[in-house]
Amino acid sequence: MDTLETRELRYFVAVAEELHFGRAAERLGMAQPPLSRAIQQLERRLAVCLLERNRRGVRLTGAGEVLLQEGRAALDAAAAAVRRTRRTGDAGGPGGPRGRLVLAVKAAASHELLRRLLDAYAAEPDSAEIEVLPCGICEQEELLRDGRADVALMHTPWNSLAGFDSEALTAEGQVAVLPAGHPLAARETLSLAEVRDVPGLPLARWPTRGVYAPGPGPEIHNQTQLAQLIALGRTVAVAPDSARSWLWAEHAAVPLTDAPPVVTHIAWPAHSRSLALAGLVRTATAMTGPPASTVPAG
Repeated sequence: MDTLETRELRYFVAVAEELHFGRAAERLGMAQPPLSRAIQQLERRLAVCLLERNRRGVRLTGAGEVLLQEGRAALDAAAAAVRRTRRTGDAGGPGGPRGRLVLAVKAAASHELLRRLLDAYAAEPDSAEIEVLPCGICEQEELLRDGRADVALMHTPWNSLAGFDSEALTAEGQVAVLPAGHPLAARETLSLAEVRDVPGLPLARWPTRGVYAPGPGPEIHNQTQLAQLIALGRTVAVAPDSARSWLWAEHAAVPLTDAPPVVTHIAWPAHSRSLALAGLVRTATAMTGPPASTVPAG
């Protein structure tokens, strides 16, 4: 048997993530015995051991690690299909130009670019309704993969474009954002090494796919938290030059001489055939550069 049911994947992913049958059953809203039987039946059908069970608990085998990764992706794809299908149905047509698109953007980022894009696209004939979905740090990828968003503004090197089609729109330098009264705030330029080694002012830590790198600096969850901690003299941050738009009077921005440029991309699922999305991408690239080479086919 080479097929898996969505139900089976949900059961297995819950057990694999919890590494505990009781907690997984509670999470799924079912009793533990039928969950255990379902996992055993799945292992028999696949002819592999997915979980090692002993008195200390449950551990994934190599095959289980693979199924967990692939199962998450499959469940995300199924959820994305449901969400995008419902949006198309709500719009009254199969992805036509009068549909609705959800555009994910990092909160407080690319504000001027976003404003220009929305204004330019709204002026296009038969433009779709655009719902702007502000999100947290590096959340655009997840929103695109599970169908909560149709398109996103993403920023390399922080966001991964793997699995998406994309077009680069703008590039900008980076700045160090410091408390305005700090001695380094008076400098004309700084290097990354200087920013990483400021006595008493640890570098703020951003999550990469939900995981924070180790370090003494505070874990940053949103823009407001970061702004307050910098103003209080508790941290320093590295940000795109456009971050100047949200700085407070208590902040200072100093250009970094050796930081890689931040490139803003418009990104979308590689399989998309939405006419509305194609129009939005064409508008974005016409605003900022040469015609798109990978605009989704309508």
